[in-house]
Amino acid sequence: MKHLPRVLIVEDEPAIAELIAVNLRHGGFAPVVVEDSVAAQRELDAVLPDVILLDWMLPGQSGLALARYWRKQPRTKSIPILMLTARGDETDKVAGLDAGADDYITKPFSTQELLARIRAVLRRRAPESVNDSVTVAGLILDAATHRISFQNQELKLGPTEFKLLHYLMKHAERVHSRSSLLDKVWGDHVFIEERTVDVHVKRLREALGTAGPMVETVRGAGYRLTAVVAQSVLAATPSGR
Repeated sequence: MKHLPRVLIVEDEPAIAELIAVNLRHGGFAPVVVEDSVAAQRELDAVLPDVILLDWMLPGQSGLALARYWRKQPRTKSIPILMLTARGDETDKVAGLDAGADDYITKPFSTQELLARIRAVLRRRAPESVNDSVTVAGLILDAATHRISFQNQELKLGPTEFKLLHYLMKHAERVHSRSSLLDKVWGDHVFIEERTVDVHVKRLREALGTAGPMVETVRGAGYRLTAVVAQSVLAATPSGR
């Protein structure tokens, strides 16, 4: 039997939740509906979904707080989260992305757009087809084992940050615009905002630690990964480390 992607819908308005569930079933997904954070956590503890549709405004713990919590847990940190909300301001979108959401859908939305966005995050979650190893200065990425290290220290990255770093390392020293990164890393940027790139670059730098400055912002142009900064970091590192 073909596996239907399991979608956990965390939505406290029954009419909206049912409408989403019906359309997901017709679109080839297996939806599971819960109304609050307690039920959502209980469902996650039982079976991990392929995608989470998370409403911002929930009784009790907010969707924003839930996204932050799940991103910190090893078991749930890699599950794609799409935030559903009536909040359409850019500051709210940035807050949702900063909390760990992979995408952001403003109500009201078309069912076709929702399905397209779900399929897009599932494509991004798919494993890399190229299992190569890339080295830039002291930074080493092994796509086959999904491991990254800098100066022999292993680093932990989320799936999107891993793909972003992989692409930047394979095209080191080149400047990449936000739109080109969306196209090459996300694969389908029709529904994704360019601001998403900035949020993931910020997460990538934080995860890289002392190697973070290797990901440079080129004002007015985009981003690039450079070995020049890494060399200065290596030179400043005490020899006894």
